[in-house]
Formats: sequence, structure tokens, C-alpha cells
Amino acid sequence: MSMTTTPSGVPEQGVSEVGVQGGVSGVPGQRVSAPDDDVPRYAPQWLQLREPADAAARAPELLDPLRIRLANRPGRGGDLVIHDLGCGTGSMGRWLAPRLDGAQHWVLHDRDPYLLHFATVGAPSAAADGSRVAATTQRGDIGRLTADALTGASLVTASALLDVLTREEIDRLAAACAGAGVPALLTLSVVGRVEFTPADPLDAEIAEAFNAHQRRGDLLGPDAITVACEAFDRHGATVRVHPSPWRLGADEAELTAEWLRGWVGAAVEERPALAARAESYLESRLAACAAGELRVRVHHSDVLALPHPTGGVV
Repeated sequence: MSMTTTPSGVPEQGVSEVGVQGGVSGVPGQRVSAPDDDVPRYAPQWLQLREPADAAARAPELLDPLRIRLANRPGRGGDLVIHDLGCGTGSMGRWLAPRLDGAQHWVLHDRDPYLLHFATVGAPSAAADGSRVAATTQRGDIGRLTADALTGASLVTASALLDVLTREEIDRLAAACAGAGVPALLTLSVVGRVEFTPADPLDAEIAEAFNAHQRRGDLLGPDAITVACEAFDRHGATVRVHPSPWRLGADEAELTAEWLRGWVGAAVEERPALAARAESYLESRLAACAAGELRVRVHHSDVLALPHPTGGVV
């Protein structure tokens, strides 16, 4: 496995470095119930609120090796066929499609038809070179993806997805991509750290409780990056990893406030004994956020996995 990493380095003076990640519950904007099943859902308002921070965070350094692979793919005369897993409102397509040349057909996967509607309406229409971009939707369980389902695909993408999968689901994803010879660009997976400026003595304790909450059941949370790299490597892929942190300051105060509420809420749900101290902590943090005095760096990583193509091109 070839892995490229950039360490986050030692926190600056006055910065507290603690664990954090997204997850199935405790996330701002989540709709806990669904009309036809028990799958957790996310409100489009939250996904739209985080989209600018997501776009600024994703690692452009992984795009050149991806472009090289796509330019040399078997059957490269046709459209790029890109499967976007857990697409939400379609932010990954809006970020990536204008950065790739050539006509593209995006297949948008999500369990939530409500979000698929938003993704379709907001889908980009043009590639980097002005070629057309089209989109269709597919509702279903992305945790059961197979190589057959990726027949004819040029690329698999996902954003903020790996950490809400299980080890078995990630292994199936890696196996499906390897079996179809399809590269995967998987962005904004949490790595278990957040830095606050200024620091607070309660940062680490709340973060520890939040991390425990997000590892409930079989979900991987911040372990997902390591598990994914190992899985793709085991299936013969070359893997590159690059950091993609959110950098939240005064201009992102609304997003920071919503994220804080979800972060602290999940921690208290996991450890109710924190409730009294967490209430005053959250009040103080929100006040600093509103005053433009709080900076937060939420660490993520992006992964590019390049399996050996089935057509023989390496």
C-alpha cells in the first residue's frame, strides 16, 4: 500500500486537541425518525449549512492521481459514470463534477428519497471543460453494494460516510470496488480530533464521551480511516490519504454553533453525569462563538483508493 499522509502537528499554544467525529446520532439537523423505516435521516438544512466548510476542507491534492487514472481507464471514450454513495443533498457532485473534464453521468445513492430530491434539483450541469453532467438516483442500502452493481462505473465517491459504516460494510465496499476495478474517492472521514482556541478544561472529557457515543454498536467512528485503508490494501488497491479538516472561525459561526450543540448533546447522552457541567460549557462556547472569539479545527481525512482495473490498465 502506498499511503501519503500529512500530520496535523502539535497544537498551538492555548489550543486543546481532543477527539471528535460525525455519526449516526447526535448530529445537528438529523431527523431521527423516517416515514417508512427506522433509518436515521439528516435534514437538508444541516447538510446545506455544512456544505461550504466541506468544500473548503476536501483535499485537492488527491485529484491529480485520480484524473490520471480516469484518463487511462478502459473504455474511456464514453461518459464518466460516477456512483455517489450516501449522496445527501449532492454536495460531493457539486464539488467534484466541475473539477473533472469530460461528460459525466452521476448515479446518486441514498436511502432517503427526500434528500435524493434535493440532490437531483441541485445537481451540477457542466464539467470543468464545459461538457454536460447528468444525474440519476438510486435508492437502496449502500452497505450491500456489490461489484456487479458497479459494472460500467468509472469512479465511486462518498463524503462523510465511512465513519458511520461497520467494518463489514467497509470491507464489502472495498471488495466491490476491487471486483469492478473502480477507484474510490472517500472524503471527510473523521479521525478523532478537534482543536479549540481558546481551550477549555472540559474539552477532553466531553470529546471522550462523544467518541464513545459514536462507537456505539458496530460503527467505526474515527477508526474508519484505518479500517478502510487496510480493507482496500487487502483487496490490492493503492491508497493515498490526505488531511481535510474543517477550519471554523467567525465566518462559520452558525455552523460551529450547530455542530457544538450536536457534539455536546451526544456526549451527555452517552454520559448523563456530564449534564450539569456540559450545560454551562455549551453556554460559554456558544457565547464565544457568537462573539467571533472561538476557532475550531475538526479533523478529517480524505482517501483515494486505486484498485487494479479489470481491463488491465494499471
